Amino acid sequence: MNETPSLGSLPQWDLNDLYPGTQAPELAADLSRAEADAKAFAAQYTGKLDGLDGAALALAIAQYERIEEILGRIMSYAGLVHAGDVSDPEIGRFFQTTQERATDIGTDLLFFTLEINRIEDSALDGWIEKSPALARYAPWLRDIRAMRPHQLSDEIEKLLHEKSVAGRAAWIRLFNETMADLRFAFRGRDLTATEIFDLLSDHDGAKRKEAAKSVGAVLGDNIRLFSLITNTIAKDKEIEDRWRQFERPVSSRNLSNFVEDDVVDALVAAVKDSYPRLSHRYYALKARWFGTGQLDYWDRNAPPPDEDDRLIPWDQARDTVLDAYGAFSGELAAVGKRFFDNAWIDAPVRAGKSSGAFAHPTVPSAHPYLLLNYQGKMRDVMTLAHELGHGVHQVLAGPQGHLMADTPLTLAETASVFGEMLTFQAMLKATTQAKPRRAMLAAKIEDMLNTVVRQIAFFEFERKVHDLRREGEIPAEKLGEIWLKIQRESLGPAIRFEPEYAHYWAYIPHFIHAPFYVYAYAFGDCLVNSLYARYQESPAGFVDKYLDMLRAGGTLRHRELLAPFDLDATDPTFWSRGLKVIEGFIDELDAAM
Repeated sequence: MNETPSLGSLPQWDLNDLYPGTQAPELAADLSRAEADAKAFAAQYTGKLDGLDGAALALAIAQYERIEEILGRIMSYAGLVHAGDVSDPEIGRFFQTTQERATDIGTDLLFFTLEINRIEDSALDGWIEKSPALARYAPWLRDIRAMRPHQLSDEIEKLLHEKSVAGRAAWIRLFNETMADLRFAFRGRDLTATEIFDLLSDHDGAKRKEAAKSVGAVLGDNIRLFSLITNTIAKDKEIEDRWRQFERPVSSRNLSNFVEDDVVDALVAAVKDSYPRLSHRYYALKARWFGTGQLDYWDRNAPPPDEDDRLIPWDQARDTVLDAYGAFSGELAAVGKRFFDNAWIDAPVRAGKSSGAFAHPTVPSAHPYLLLNYQGKMRDVMTLAHELGHGVHQVLAGPQGHLMADTPLTLAETASVFGEMLTFQAMLKATTQAKPRRAMLAAKIEDMLNTVVRQIAFFEFERKVHDLRREGEIPAEKLGEIWLKIQRESLGPAIRFEPEYAHYWAYIPHFIHAPFYVYAYAFGDCLVNSLYARYQESPAGFVDKYLDMLRAGGTLRHRELLAPFDLDATDPTFWSRGLKVIEGFIDELDAAM
């Protein structure tokens, strides 16, 4: 535990459930075992899959899953250690070396999915029909074979796999370590990215401005490096997309999310069409609340004038979230409680620690871990509710096994956003005084705008950047122009920008880590809004269907998961239904002003 004044004891994770240390003999043994098993697996099955029957193929998949889970445990541990201190060079070396070793081992396994995709549909369907053991893996086979039209030769696939550690992965590491090492001058102190961005929601407007200017200056000083990283990542993606014959830059992401291009197009169009009714209207309302015609960009996330700025101790945050989960489902709360009863959460802010928050599923034979940077604000409580939702989802889906527990990004946000909504509604219901209630509504609206409007704006930025990158390298100044134009369109005339804001695109990690990931947040938020509205309309039987949806992991697609709730993401009105929930909150706030 880490004792922080006013916040109480903040938990730190214990990674010993994975491995007792970076030099642990257990880790070395697992690496050696995975390497030997992968070579033996390749010797046994390479070039022989089409001669198997269903039962034999199921046995091979089970062996493959076991080896992949060992590698998953190893890389989960290395990634979590690195996230705990991305600035430590020894930890960075350990992470890189482990990643290279795991990639080498994975090369021996690469043939397996490639050969599965060369099996004729009729033969595979016949095997699945006759073998219950193979039928269990049918969802995984379905997902693997979705890539068939874009699969390259074995030699090229092997080359891409082996070069990844010296290509894309290396640029991601450079971005992460650069961001972690940046320090932002503020009133005689050098702050980390987490600390300086936290000041953008400070009550003191002068602090917000000074922090914003510091962010702009530091990002500007490093903009050539960030531009190089962004251009390289985009070019790397363009080359691979071209070889794989993906129609658009976003198409490969959509395929990995198992969502159709036209569904994503409909989501983006619906959100952009809602800009005037959502973000433009809200920020005009907020400007009026602040007694001005326009808000400076550093005031966008400013707390409302009458917000209760008390810090929320960790124990109170824990109880708030678990009580909200428990009011919906005792089982949901019981799973969530395990994260607090065990050392599965790392909450304190530390120099060198990865900024932001995430839930890492690790592997089904272990358990997920949550990384937070908890500083006691209401938004931090909402972040805890969000990441705990991910963690609970990952635990419930674990019995599907290593190959089928993970959900596509579009559905991975379901439990997290739903957990946020449960927590928010519980806190709002308990708040009867007008001023705190207004402040809570404003905070929730802003979080939803950041999740929906802002993420679709990020998506539009990525789309324009990746399209333009096909014509040649994009200068930093042009990247800034694209960013500012899209921010003005999405946030509206009530937000006033200054020149340094043109550099703010550079700190968004998703642009580097996972191009086009960002629309999954908007997808998840709108989906959950529709789900929650259905829960309010018809609560009978909803909880059981919801838990079944989480337990399904990656075995079902969005159509199948939503069907029990009579919802359909391909219906043009689906997205409008979700966006109306946000509009309803804005209506309620407007009426209370």
